[in-house]
Amino acid sequence: MSHQSDLIAEDISAYLKAQEEKSMLRFITCGSVDDGKSTLIGRLLYDSKLIFEDQLSALEADSKKMGTQGQEIDFALLVDGLAAEREQGITIDVAYRFFSTDKRKFIVADTPGHEQYTRNMATGASTADVAILLIDARRGVLTQTRRHSFICSLLGIKRIVLAVNKMDLVDYSQKVLNDIEVEYREFAKDFGFAEIVSIPLSALKGDNILTKSENTPWYDGPTLMNYLETVPVGDARQAADFRLPVQWVNRPNLDFRGFSGTIASGTIRPGDPIKVLPSAVESTVKSIVTYDGELDEAVAGEAITLTLNDEIDISRGDVIAGKDHPCEVADQFEAKIIWMAEEQMLPGRPYLFKTANKTIPGLVTDLKHKVNVNTLEHTAAKKLELNEIGICNIALDSRIAFDPYGINRDTGAFIIIDRITNSTVGVGMIDFALRRASNIHWQALDVDKIARADMKHQRPAVLWFTGLSGSGKSTIANIVEKRLFARGRHTYTLDGDNVRHGLNQDLGFTDADRVENIRRVGEVAKLMVDAGLVVMTSFISPFRAERRMVHDLMDEGEFIEVYVDTPIEVCAERDPKGLYKKAKAGEIKNFTGYDSPYEAPERADIHVNTEKMSAEDCADVIIAYLEENGYLNANGGGQR
Repeated sequence: MSHQSDLIAEDISAYLKAQEEKSMLRFITCGSVDDGKSTLIGRLLYDSKLIFEDQLSALEADSKKMGTQGQEIDFALLVDGLAAEREQGITIDVAYRFFSTDKRKFIVADTPGHEQYTRNMATGASTADVAILLIDARRGVLTQTRRHSFICSLLGIKRIVLAVNKMDLVDYSQKVLNDIEVEYREFAKDFGFAEIVSIPLSALKGDNILTKSENTPWYDGPTLMNYLETVPVGDARQAADFRLPVQWVNRPNLDFRGFSGTIASGTIRPGDPIKVLPSAVESTVKSIVTYDGELDEAVAGEAITLTLNDEIDISRGDVIAGKDHPCEVADQFEAKIIWMAEEQMLPGRPYLFKTANKTIPGLVTDLKHKVNVNTLEHTAAKKLELNEIGICNIALDSRIAFDPYGINRDTGAFIIIDRITNSTVGVGMIDFALRRASNIHWQALDVDKIARADMKHQRPAVLWFTGLSGSGKSTIANIVEKRLFARGRHTYTLDGDNVRHGLNQDLGFTDADRVENIRRVGEVAKLMVDAGLVVMTSFISPFRAERRMVHDLMDEGEFIEVYVDTPIEVCAERDPKGLYKKAKAGEIKNFTGYDSPYEAPERADIHVNTEKMSAEDCADVIIAYLEENGYLNANGGGQR
């Protein structure tokens, strides 16, 4: 809602112009359950006369029906819009509200207090400039206070309002406020907050919300609204180094070529020297174009189009930076990750990483440790569960331009996307590039894959046999290799059991270890394909994501997925290694088909069923596929 003004009736254009020129402050309210976050926001809106009459009537009716204040107005109901929230009297989702006063516009996010909604709280904090951290004056600093403070610090919020609420229930005691402030400042001293302002409040009674309260004559600081209206906004972003992530290459005709995006930080003027990253090509700014015309200067937060004095190659996802202070460029990082999905985060599993305006395949190569958000202790882990925070190493398929998140929140953040479901599963903040990212380079060799394959008169490929234990993968792969060998083809078989005697002997059978098992095998198979071989791999490989990862390692046509489809009942009846019997007796944990899932291929290149076909017949189908698609071409292989 907008602040009421006489200009609305007198001169609507002047009113809209005044609104446009106001600064914008984004802030969040956070804290423990029942500390009064929603009540505080409701009181801010009510006391500022930012509620329409019909809203007020509905609020009064709802307060009598489902409020928690007897016959009085329950201000929390202005924000707690979900039915589940009203029934339980708690905030579950992030509720955003826009309002404005004479001095400033605001977007406030009311974030959940419960631990299980940590991801929601992180979402609300990701764009905030200020955090209002509520503390119940009766209970002091709690575990949730520490958790939310850590997340605020993690997400780069530098200004904290320590709002000590419900002062009316402790007789407006100055000592209570002082004790809480001392305890909190000691706890938060290493979080890097630029400012911590303590304000004694009663959201229910309205003390120190808009005006100074007579109940706290000893308090000489600002009211909450006074602080929100005067806290500096945007100065740090404008003073930082120039960054423009390119969102769109603007080419309406042959005579114009510009690069559009929203300035993440800094200031730019015509004539300024720039550097485009990751290519490191340099130029100077010719003009700054907007819908309303050209500008002499543009600052952080403005959407612009830059034209340059040189014709250089720039694509969506590149970053235009100041020449003298460019971004860093790398493809491997250490980063903090907040996991936001029910499905676990497993190192080695491929994901998509969206940074600024660029989406790149990559994976979490190592989970160094996770952070207990309640105690801030670092604990060893092999996976991240929903709402957990971990320190991880990340490897991307290509280099990106970035800044450490602590320096620039826009160019240092990323989201993680599941490659199968396309759902956002995590958010991350880059700490620094790993040294090996700049010290290790791919060595070009004169003898390449095509030459090796031509010498062998074959087309290299990996036949990836997947299916349940006992389905017949190894048996069929062995028959196929014997037939190829008899034809004089150069082959090798990577078998699941054999590999675990050496390369993967350190891995168990948890989901995380299975992912790493397949990652390593995929890399070995890629090297063997590069050597010009036809490679058979016989692995359960239960997850689609990991099979897709190996597929993406190879060039087009080099990965052939062979689904050995056999019902689990048939596999259990065969039970060649006695594993099903042990799994049924509880002697084996994480056994695929029992207490660990198997994700069948959706579109396998070759599909055979050993319940209906013999192993020999299955091998016939596979050999026929290889012949029909030119893999056994006597004229050689390479890339055709």
